[in-house]
Amino acid sequence: MTARGTGLLVFGALLLGAGLFVGERTLVAAAVLLLALPPLSLLSLAGVGRLLVHSRTLRPSRVAAGSQALVMVRVANAGAVRPVGGVLAEDALAPGLGEAPRFRVGLLPPRGAHDMAYRVTAARRGLHTVGPLRVTVADPLGCARVRRTLGGPEALLVTPRLVALGPDGPHGGAAELGESPARSMAAGGEDDPVPRPYQRGDDLRRVHWRSTARHGALMVRREEAHHAEDADVLVDMRAAGSSDPGAETAVAAAASVAVHLQARGRRVRVATGAGRIAEADGAHGGAARLVEALALAPEAAPGAVGPWALAGADPGGGPLVAVAGALGTADAAALAAVGGERERVAVLCAPDAPGAADAEAVLARSGWRVLRVRTLDDLPAAWAALPAATGGLR
Repeated sequence: MTARGTGLLVFGALLLGAGLFVGERTLVAAAVLLLALPPLSLLSLAGVGRLLVHSRTLRPSRVAAGSQALVMVRVANAGAVRPVGGVLAEDALAPGLGEAPRFRVGLLPPRGAHDMAYRVTAARRGLHTVGPLRVTVADPLGCARVRRTLGGPEALLVTPRLVALGPDGPHGGAAELGESPARSMAAGGEDDPVPRPYQRGDDLRRVHWRSTARHGALMVRREEAHHAEDADVLVDMRAAGSSDPGAETAVAAAASVAVHLQARGRRVRVATGAGRIAEADGAHGGAARLVEALALAPEAAPGAVGPWALAGADPGGGPLVAVAGALGTADAAALAAVGGERERVAVLCAPDAPGAADAEAVLARSGWRVLRVRTLDDLPAAWAALPAATGGLR
C-alpha cells in the first residue's frame, strides 16, 4: 500500500464510523467506496510481477579507468493479453559507478517492450557490478504498488589506464590490447633477425612478410635471443585502499611499464606483496593478461609485507622495476638491497609524501634510477629521460 492507499483506508474508516453514528446512509456509502478502493487496487496488480522480463547489455564489458561504458536495458511485457501500466525502473550500480539511474517506463502493452540506455564511468580499477534491475508497478489511482527485482548483476571490468612509453606503445586500457604489440613490432623491417623457411608447425604470427615477398615462399623470423630474458615489475599494493594519492597511479604506472616491456619481447613477471600475480611473454594476448591481473589485484593492509621481499628470494635476471605510492625509508632500505646485478628502476608515484625524499636518496645511493611521477601522464616523459645505459628498458 502507498501512503495514499493507507490514507484512504484511515479516512474511510473514520467516515464509516461517523456515518453509522449519525445514521447518514450517504456517508456510509462514501466510506464503503473509500475502503474498497485500496483492496481493489491491490487486486488489479496481482500477477503483474511475473509478466515483466528484462535483458541487459554492456558495451564494452571491459573498459579502462576513466572511460565510459554503455549500458542498454530492455524491459518487456511477456503477457499476451494483459497490459502493464505505471512501470518505473531503477538499475542498481556499484558505489564506484555513480548513482543508480531511474526511468519512467509508463504503459507496456501486451508483448510490448521499452528500451533504456545510460553511460557509466568508473574512476577506480576493479570488478564492478551493474544491476539487478528493480521495477515498481503502480495502479492508476496510486493506492498500491508492486516491487520486483529482475535478473542479477553483471560484471564490468575496469582496468588501469595505460600510457605509451614508446612511439609504438598502446594507449588507453586493456580493452584496446586485442593485438599483441610484440607482433606488430616484429612483423617487418630490415633490422629483424635473419628469417628461415617456414616449417610445419611454426606459428603463423612469426611470418616475415617482407622476406616472404622477396623469396616467393613463406619465411618466418628466428627466435630472438632476448626473448628468454625476464623482466620483473614489483607493485606496492599496500596503500591502494587508503587516501594515498599515488596508490591508483602506481597500479596504472605498473600496468603501463609491464605492457611496455612485454611489447619488446620480454617475459614479464608482475608481483605484489601477496606473490606473483601474472606472467606473460611477447605472445598474442599477453599484455591483456597482465593488465587484467593488475585490475583484479587485491589491496593489502598497510602493515603487510612489500613485494621486494619476494624479489629478494627469487632474484631472476633482466630488468627490475619497482612501482610504489608513498614509500617509507624502511621499505626503501629493503628495496635497495634487491637485484644489485640488474638494471633497476624505481617509480615513485607520491614524491611529495612525508619521507619520500629520504626514500629516494636511499635508493639512489644503492644504484637505483628513481623516477618521480605525480600523475600517470608524467610517466612517459620520465621514462624517456632514462639514460642510454638502460636502452633495454626504453
